[in-house]
Amino acid sequence: MSEDPHQKYLKLQGPILILGASGFVGANLFHALFAVRQDVFGVTTRANPWRLENIPLEQILVTDLLSLTNLHRLLDQVKPRTVFDCIAYGAYSFEEKQERIHQTNYILVVRLLEALRQRGVHRYIHAGSSSEYGSQSAGPSEDTPCLPNSHYAVSKVSAAHAIQYMGQHHGLPCVNLRLYSIYGPYEDASRLIPTLIAKGLQGELPSFVHPDIARDFIYVADACEAFIDAALNLEKADYGHSFNIGSGRKVTIREVAEMARTRFAIADQPTFSMPNRQWDLPDWYANPTRANTRLRWSARTSFEEGFDKTIAWYRQLSSPEAYLASTKSKADEPYSVSVIVACYKDGQAIPYLHERLTKTFKKLEIDYEIILVNDCSPDNSEEIIRALSHQDYHTIGISHSRNFGSQAAFRSGMEIAKKNACVLMDGDLQDPPELIEQFVAQWRNGYEVVYGRRVKRVAPWYMQLAYKGFYRLFSHFAYMEIPRDAGDFSLIDRRVVTAMLRFPERDLFLRGVRAFVGFRQTGVDYIRPERMFGRSTNNLFANLEWAKKGIFSFSNTPLTLLSTASWILFFLVMVFGGFQILSKLIWPEIAPRGITTLMLVMMFFGASNLLAISLVGEYVAKILSESKQRPLFIRSAFIRNGEVMKISQATNQNAMD
Repeated sequence: MSEDPHQKYLKLQGPILILGASGFVGANLFHALFAVRQDVFGVTTRANPWRLENIPLEQILVTDLLSLTNLHRLLDQVKPRTVFDCIAYGAYSFEEKQERIHQTNYILVVRLLEALRQRGVHRYIHAGSSSEYGSQSAGPSEDTPCLPNSHYAVSKVSAAHAIQYMGQHHGLPCVNLRLYSIYGPYEDASRLIPTLIAKGLQGELPSFVHPDIARDFIYVADACEAFIDAALNLEKADYGHSFNIGSGRKVTIREVAEMARTRFAIADQPTFSMPNRQWDLPDWYANPTRANTRLRWSARTSFEEGFDKTIAWYRQLSSPEAYLASTKSKADEPYSVSVIVACYKDGQAIPYLHERLTKTFKKLEIDYEIILVNDCSPDNSEEIIRALSHQDYHTIGISHSRNFGSQAAFRSGMEIAKKNACVLMDGDLQDPPELIEQFVAQWRNGYEVVYGRRVKRVAPWYMQLAYKGFYRLFSHFAYMEIPRDAGDFSLIDRRVVTAMLRFPERDLFLRGVRAFVGFRQTGVDYIRPERMFGRSTNNLFANLEWAKKGIFSFSNTPLTLLSTASWILFFLVMVFGGFQILSKLIWPEIAPRGITTLMLVMMFFGASNLLAISLVGEYVAKILSESKQRPLFIRSAFIRNGEVMKISQATNQNAMD
């Protein structure tokens, strides 16, 4: 145990993959390893994980591993030799979706084990839970039968059995670490120790559960060292086994309360009026003998020492309020929104847009994030986005390597959005942010797509007629129902976003894709104002390109018209040809004569052929564009917490896939 931890970290076989790296234990493990070596990659489902701030984004891989395709793609990309699996769902009282508990804690583990077996991983260390023992919680050995008493415990026991099977019957070098009450830096603020510290520094004590309830508290740095020791000291005879990771010491809630009173010099006596949770047991502590002997690990930090270290960490936070706010998980909150803003020459408008969005979401009182996509704007948009991300942790930015267009910008943001719905909007304030309140109201009513319907726009009369005409022509031509007067400005439920992201096409027309996927859709009427600053980047030719993109992406009518016209012309040619022959034979005096008739006929058919070729050429051009498989966009940087972080081509490739 006297070996320098940093030296142990260097002995691990890399690359190292940490699953659940944005969680409490995963983040601590990531920080410890990344301080020593650079071949550490963290996996998270969150685009802006607060526990991993200031970590280069090349090291953070954002993906949903419940998708088998994403799982295999991740492993093929990183090719890890050591995998630390800290993914869990259901450990907190607010994580109560039963199906997701079993999908995350058990089904994902089964899929992961098989994928790692196929690839010959060197070590797989899984974060289990002392909850697996259920009612057998008082110092059980690893051979004590598990009597799970919650869905979370059942899922964790099931995962432990799957690990045991793969280790003992297939020789996979894997173990399950049954973690006890971990505490320390980055713990969720709703938990006992962070709540106790936050209250204690204010001279108060929170309400406690029954004073005789005991826990086995483990400082998070010791828990992280257990992962390292398991990876380094695992013998073949222990493949698939479970190990208790605890100190073996019982600490009662009364002791915790008294220590807090002493540390914070609080005169008031603690109150033990908080109701016990359903799964609370009086004695919950470990028997770590097997981990001590087989893994050569033991807890080195006493509870008192760890508590003092956690207080010191809390005191050095630049913004304890932001920590308390950001750690309260809203993953299960059904109504949370990612706003994706396509920004091009919108530098002046972005601060006003951000202010109005913030006011809107504070009024709605729902979780949100603002993703500002700088589509290589020639103004100072990137610097403005950087400043906003420094002021507001809800705000992140993406910069593209060149201008790829608004459709690519929306797609780029949709790929990293992590809330339960996406709102797409332009950055020029022609899409009023306040309308999002009506979008959310319709979303709460059960609609999965809510689009803004432009009943009127502030524009010259001829442009208004042109827009109206296009939407009606597009709706009539398309091979499905397309909402009229509906642009990109819309709220799209997570299920619909997932479906839209499956579309592999490069020449995107998102409002058509949005209609194509179906689901329950409705519109909200609004008047579209003029651009607040500068001049619109749209002009007549740009609008014609938009019209072509929409019609040729979602309509075969031009080809159908060509086929119909060809048959009509063929029929007319046969009729007039017959008339010409008959007139020559019977009425030669009335038969058409002269070069003029011939020229008109030739010009008519020549123009018809050119029109037909041009229409077919538009479809051929789309086929050519799709067949090249060029990336829809290339990101040059992510912007987060006031920093512009350049990203590698590998990160871009992961995003493009």
